Amino acid sequence: MLIAGIDEAGRGPLAGPVCAAAVILPREYGLPGLNDSKALTEKRREALFPEIQMQAVAYAAAMATAQEIQSLNIREATKLAMRRAAEALTVAPDELWIDGNMLILASIPEQCFVKGDQLYPCISAASVIAKVTRDRYMLELHQRYPQYGFDKHKGYGTKAHARALLEHGPCPEHRAQFVQTFLSKYSPAPPKPSNTGEQGEQKAAEFLKEAGFRIVETNFRCRCGEIDVIAEDGTFLVFAEVKTRKNDRFSTGAEAVGHTKQTKLLKTARYYLLKHPTPLQPRFDVLEVYTESGETNHIVNAFTE
Repeated sequence: MLIAGIDEAGRGPLAGPVCAAAVILPREYGLPGLNDSKALTEKRREALFPEIQMQAVAYAAAMATAQEIQSLNIREATKLAMRRAAEALTVAPDELWIDGNMLILASIPEQCFVKGDQLYPCISAASVIAKVTRDRYMLELHQRYPQYGFDKHKGYGTKAHARALLEHGPCPEHRAQFVQTFLSKYSPAPPKPSNTGEQGEQKAAEFLKEAGFRIVETNFRCRCGEIDVIAEDGTFLVFAEVKTRKNDRFSTGAEAVGHTKQTKLLKTARYYLLKHPTPLQPRFDVLEVYTESGETNHIVNAFTE
């Protein structure tokens, strides 16, 4: 009875394919130190690789690309690579023994074995073939994309890989969803507003964004003064002043935007437009943010030039 052991390498990296291998070993073989590839040094894996190739009744390696991983998900892409490896064998096995707990739905009878790469030599051999094949592929990728350091980390999520991704962005060999999840822990959290005024300005910007405005800039400052929020609203470039109050018991936020404040806002807006010419028409709005009730009032075209 011919048994083909099947294992994979590369389910967890951020880049590159997932690689699977299928190996049929003869009854008698000499592969001292054969074990799960993860338990072996790179030097030992490289030494075993040609020995397995020479002694195996048949062996094959196959891959599922980063694009297939993105399209199918990593589980289905791994099964696809395993089926490809099994189908590529030049000698048909009677049964497949697969590492893990995932049947691959091949046309050949199959069994799964958790930690099979530590229990059955044919699966251990497959793990070595898969790992070495994939590592060599990643070395080739390093020649095409040297900025990522694939020769060092083989596409796995290291700090060096994170720095390269933040600097250069992903390449076509990166798995987009994996990269997004990985980099989320490296992206700095937005700073929390340090005072009530900043909290109000942040809330006002969120209010405008939800209303369909495109936020262009917040807290624009120049020698003329500052504007809390600048946003696009259709044909208008809106310069918004934000006033944060506990409540409107004594005065509203808009009432605090008197003539002096308006003059300062107009000068600041003119300076901004001088530096950032636009066909949009300027408009001056006021947003009142009340912390007690949580309400935000938007006064459109609160004053004009």
